[in-house]
Amino acid sequence: MKILYGVQGTGNGHISRARVMAKAMKNRNIEVDFLFSGRPEEHYFDMQEFGDYQVRKGLSFVTESGRINLLKTAQNSVSRSIFNEVKQLDVRDYDLVLNDFEPVTAWAAKQQGVKSISISHQAALQYPVPKQGGSWLDEVILNHFAPTDIALGCHWHHFGCPILPPFVEVDEPSTQFCHQILVYLPFENADDIAEFLKPFDDYQFFVYHSVKPIKPLPEHIQWHGFSRDGFKQHLSQCGGVMANAGFELASEAMALGKKLLVKPLIGQFEQSANVAALELLAAADCMQTLDNAKLTRWLKAPSPEAIHYPKVGDALVDWLTIGEWQQPQQLCDQLWSQVELPENWRKRQ
Repeated sequence: MKILYGVQGTGNGHISRARVMAKAMKNRNIEVDFLFSGRPEEHYFDMQEFGDYQVRKGLSFVTESGRINLLKTAQNSVSRSIFNEVKQLDVRDYDLVLNDFEPVTAWAAKQQGVKSISISHQAALQYPVPKQGGSWLDEVILNHFAPTDIALGCHWHHFGCPILPPFVEVDEPSTQFCHQILVYLPFENADDIAEFLKPFDDYQFFVYHSVKPIKPLPEHIQWHGFSRDGFKQHLSQCGGVMANAGFELASEAMALGKKLLVKPLIGQFEQSANVAALELLAAADCMQTLDNAKLTRWLKAPSPEAIHYPKVGDALVDWLTIGEWQQPQQLCDQLWSQVELPENWRKRQ
């Protein structure tokens, strides 16, 4: 079987899921080519496991100070000439196109009649899972941004739907420091983050952000450019995670038993839906602004129990190899039967 795997590159969560799948496919000697879109080629890092991967411009959202700018997003998308990228990509030599919310490979497969399967968190949002704040435009984007023949979504809970558990591979922490906090708020202004954290000098904050603050930082705030190894180490050892409401980092925090404080990217439907799910499950505290009172309460809260999700990537690759793609329910049931959900989650459907 020869597979083309298209991955949305605007967020590191999609790439993290692709890393899990790349490892699983390599272990089963499946031939796979990767294509990433959504960020400049020079901004990808630690990509060795994807081999000689391809990059396209694709589509991405323009953000400013923690909010999506729809006008600039539309202007940016038109200027990127995604129509030419779709037209120029030949996928007819592949048996299957896998897709993680990546538009170029999805539309190329659709136009050229090649079988396609989505593996994404966005696909789970097509089911009656918790959502909030959606509009008709959000539904259009969800259904037509990266269309595929079969949609396999993943979520923290099945909510009574045929969706998969998260694709999570984390290192068990050897030590944990309760007063160390990992901060990943890439859509917020760097100086706003630093000012927000400055009063809480009883804690050590490890901030990962692409831009450094202009003003000098106090000793209890350490600033880092993104490094996968450094980020994983701080995630493993910290007592809590403060982040936007993306799916993958929250999944990793749950798997490690880290408390979560999330601030959604305003105007992004997926993150609003994630907040709805997190609040329903009582799995995280949420804030709409950089709220000092909420941070104060959250810092004093205890850590939750870790949730041990199964090796979804291995099971999914086996399912893909068998080829009975129209029947995902058995795969979903098999994987959820291995998950011990927290007691207060079991009644959530």
